[in-house]
Amino acid sequence: MAVLAVQAIRRMRGGAQGHLMLGADGEAYVVKFQNNPQHIRVLANELMATKLARALGLTAPECDVVEVTEWLIENTAELSVEHGRERQRCVAGLQFGSRLVGGLMPGQTMDYLPEEQLREVKNLGEFAGMLALDKWTCNSNGRQAVFHKRPREKRYQAAFIDQGYCFNAGEWKYVDAPLRGVYARNLVYEGITGWDSFEPWLSRLEEFDPGIIWGIAETVPPEWYGGDPSAIERLVEGLMVRRGRVRELIGEFRESSRQPFPKWGKAQENVVKGGFGLPGWADDVSGPVM
Repeated sequence: MAVLAVQAIRRMRGGAQGHLMLGADGEAYVVKFQNNPQHIRVLANELMATKLARALGLTAPECDVVEVTEWLIENTAELSVEHGRERQRCVAGLQFGSRLVGGLMPGQTMDYLPEEQLREVKNLGEFAGMLALDKWTCNSNGRQAVFHKRPREKRYQAAFIDQGYCFNAGEWKYVDAPLRGVYARNLVYEGITGWDSFEPWLSRLEEFDPGIIWGIAETVPPEWYGGDPSAIERLVEGLMVRRGRVRELIGEFRESSRQPFPKWGKAQENVVKGGFGLPGWADDVSGPVM
């Protein structure tokens, strides 16, 4: 059952032009609407990839389907989105909602930290796990994260947000390239010394129960993908196949011009499951479409 939105609080930044809204459950949600300027499928991408991240044990906000009524839209002037020079009212119905990191309680949430503070992030190692998930789900955007700490805490914790461009955004095709789905700053990857740095998330991903993936897909409202069950079936089938390619895709990023893993020794054998060496890829060359 969807969470009912009862109040619009403010417009949020970002390409999907989401709105911060209060749900009937008392929680604050960043809500992305079906007629957002990116694509209606970004709602499905957000719901699926965020739930997959949480199932792997990564720090992503809780999320849900949020119902926004016609009455609330008609009585809230700011509930609109811009398409170029045209402004449209947000459409009523089922939308995607991500819990606001930190909620509305006092605290501090940042989308950028100076280098010294970034190094001290409590769960910095999770960037390796999120890299694995982004490669698995073919995130065609840069990895986004926000950092939150409670009052009197000294260190921030990262929360991974904005999964709308997973599955190649509205395309729902798996087109891979080494520098897709990675965080902009190499610092978050400096602690990676080998495949052990991706645990336990990588092993969980490779052994992910297909039943859980299908269960997550079934929570996506059909209107978010045009009501065509074959489209989401193909998406999930491709996702299951890709569990066996994630190490290869990470290896392509490792060999890219970014050189993101300076502590992963050059002499260490670069091996994927099955004993095959990882090829080097040029940054501007896409991998296979699956």
